[in-house]
Amino acid sequence: MGTDRPGEFELIKTYFAPLAKDPGSLGLTDDAAVLSPREGYDLVLTKDVLAANIHFFADDAPEAIAAKALRVNLSDLAAKGARPRGYLLGLALHSDWTSEWLRRFCDGLAADQSAFDVQLLGGDTIRSGNGLQVSITAIGEVQAGQAVRRSGARTGDKIFVSGTIGDAAAGLKARLETGFVAKHGFSHTDERHVLDRYLLPRPRTRLADAISVSSNAAMDISDGLIADCRHMAGASGVDIIIDPEKIPLSDALRRLKATAPDVFAQCINGGDDYEILASVDVENQSDFVRLAANAGCPVAEIGIVREGTGQVRLCKNGRPVDMKLEDGFRHF
Repeated sequence: MGTDRPGEFELIKTYFAPLAKDPGSLGLTDDAAVLSPREGYDLVLTKDVLAANIHFFADDAPEAIAAKALRVNLSDLAAKGARPRGYLLGLALHSDWTSEWLRRFCDGLAADQSAFDVQLLGGDTIRSGNGLQVSITAIGEVQAGQAVRRSGARTGDKIFVSGTIGDAAAGLKARLETGFVAKHGFSHTDERHVLDRYLLPRPRTRLADAISVSSNAAMDISDGLIADCRHMAGASGVDIIIDPEKIPLSDALRRLKATAPDVFAQCINGGDDYEILASVDVENQSDFVRLAANAGCPVAEIGIVREGTGQVRLCKNGRPVDMKLEDGFRHF
C-alpha cells in the first residue's frame, strides 16, 4: 500500500464523515444508520451498482464517477414520485487508489449532496480485486400510498418523456468510435453536449411532485426508450404506441438522424438517458405538463396506451413505422 493511504477508520473520519450530516447517520460512528420516516410518508429505496469500464471509464474524473453513481439512483427515486433523503455508499477501491483520488471522489459527492439536498447515511469501503465498483442505495420519501410504479399504465393514457432522448448513447459512441464526431458533422457544442449527457446524467428530481400527483405509471429511462416502454407495457398488461416523430431530440441527435438513420435508431434505444417515462390520464395531462414546466423540466407527449399484451409499436398517423432498433442495454 502507498504511504499516503489512511487506514479504514481514519479514511471514514477524514473523507466520509463530513458528508454525513443527517442525525440518522450517527456521524458514521456505528455499524448502521437509524432512520424514521416522517409521519404520513413512505420510504422508497433503490440500489444501483456501477463497475469500471462497464458503466463508466476507469480514467473518468473521480468527481464525475461519484456524481453518476449517485445520480442514477436519484433518477429512480424521482420516477417513483419520491424526494431524496439519504443514501448508503458501498465503495470497492481498485488496488492503485490514492488519497487524492478519494478526496476528489468525495468532492463530487459533496457537490451533488448540496445540489440535490441529500445526505450520506452510511456504507462500507473495501478493496476490490477487479477494478473500481460503486454501489449506492438511495432512500427517498413520498406521501403514504402515493409511490408511482411502472405497472399502472391504463388504456387511453398518454405517454410522456422528459428532456431529450438518445444523447447519452451518442456520447458513448463519440467516446469509443474514432472519427464519430467528424463523420456525422457534430459541432463542438454537439460533441460536448452528448459527452456530458453520458458522463453526467441529469436526474429529474424536480419532477417528483408532478409524477406523484398526475402519473399512473412512471420509470426512468436507463435501458433505452423502447426497451423501457416494453418494461412498462409488460408490467401494466397493455400495449404502448410511440410516434417516433414526437420523440424530443437535441440538435446533435437531429443531425445524427439526418446523416445516419441507423446509428440514430441505435442511440434512441441505447440507454443511459435517465429521463422520465410517464403514463398520464388524459384528464391529468394539462396539469402534468404545467407542473413539469413550473419545475423547469419540460415534457413531451410521444404516444398513447392501448389494450394489449405488453407490446410496443412505432406508428405515425396510425401507420406502422419501420425503424431498426437495437434491444436496448443488456446487463448479461
